[in-house]
Amino acid sequence: MALHFERAEYSARLERLTEKMREEKLDAMLLFAQESMYWLTGYDTFGYCFFQSLVVKADGSMVLITRSADLRQARHTSTIDNIVVWVDRLNADPTMDLKNLLSEMDLLGARIGIEYDTHGMTGRVARLIDNQLMSFGQIVDASYLVSRLRLIKSPAEIAYVERAAELADDALDAALALIAPGADEADILAAMQGAVFSGGGDYPANEFIIGSGADALLCRYKAGRRKLDATDQLTLEWAGASAHYHAAMMRTVIIGEATHRHQELYNACLETIRAIETVLRPGHTFGDVFDTHARIMDERGLTRHRLNACGYSLGARFSPSWMEHQMFHAGNTEDILADMSLFVHMIIMDSDTGAAMTLGQTYMTTAEEPRALSRHQLDFLSR
Repeated sequence: MALHFERAEYSARLERLTEKMREEKLDAMLLFAQESMYWLTGYDTFGYCFFQSLVVKADGSMVLITRSADLRQARHTSTIDNIVVWVDRLNADPTMDLKNLLSEMDLLGARIGIEYDTHGMTGRVARLIDNQLMSFGQIVDASYLVSRLRLIKSPAEIAYVERAAELADDALDAALALIAPGADEADILAAMQGAVFSGGGDYPANEFIIGSGADALLCRYKAGRRKLDATDQLTLEWAGASAHYHAAMMRTVIIGEATHRHQELYNACLETIRAIETVLRPGHTFGDVFDTHARIMDERGLTRHRLNACGYSLGARFSPSWMEHQMFHAGNTEDILADMSLFVHMIIMDSDTGAAMTLGQTYMTTAEEPRALSRHQLDFLSR
């Protein structure tokens, strides 16, 4: 089997899940998030773009319902023993197959938690499931139950996060070797992703972000490439990925002579991220991190140019996003605990002057101060 962890680790994760299910008085969970299935069993696929669900009972027994294309995938990559295949056919409704499976598992009238908030659950599937199960048992939205369990990383998981961080550093090294007037964004992007692959890493859960000139103010990937001007700005956001575990980074690189505004925005980013490091530790919340970000940015008159979030939890994730649910935004009461991998990003996009500046890296929390995972310093980058 292609497992990335010892079976004892998967058993410990299942025990944590069933203990939490008992606390929540759940008789079963229907997992639709691929990262939940991967974390719990090792099951590794992009087949979640179709209907599939891992049924987990409070006694620890599990059954996967999926398509025939993923039967061997599940057998080869996971600890799952019981697999049921629903058949592709005209007007197929796999939620009926799921209901029949739940009945066979003696779950009629049970209290069942469902992961609704995931890319593995479409709106159509949610409606079909509700129609099938509302009279079958008590349905509970348990979208974040496994998500919160994944927040705390085991030593074996931390090793993959650390390797992902090394790959992210390699990608930055590859980019910096090419960034210069006349350089093509396509070559820079190819070198960055190539460094991750060459180092034994994986595809990231979403595209690397690259943009220069006016596009440096964008926070998402878009199609299209350009060559760097003699005086330019280049924003990069990327992640190393190892066994699907991510470590993200973000930088804006100045080509040619930096403007006073670029230096001013960089100083704000650096001051803020250093201040965040003082609260990125147990005893504080995700909301405290954002409040620190907002306070400093606002004091510098950057309210209109900052974002309404400044980072998030990272872990093993699947397309279309490497972001976990837990984000640094206003009012988030999620506690910061040791052994979390957290991405902190400073993003300032000044549309008035056309200047962009970003600064971001992944940290591993400890019982005290956070540990930055990058070997790169938070220097002002220019070429």
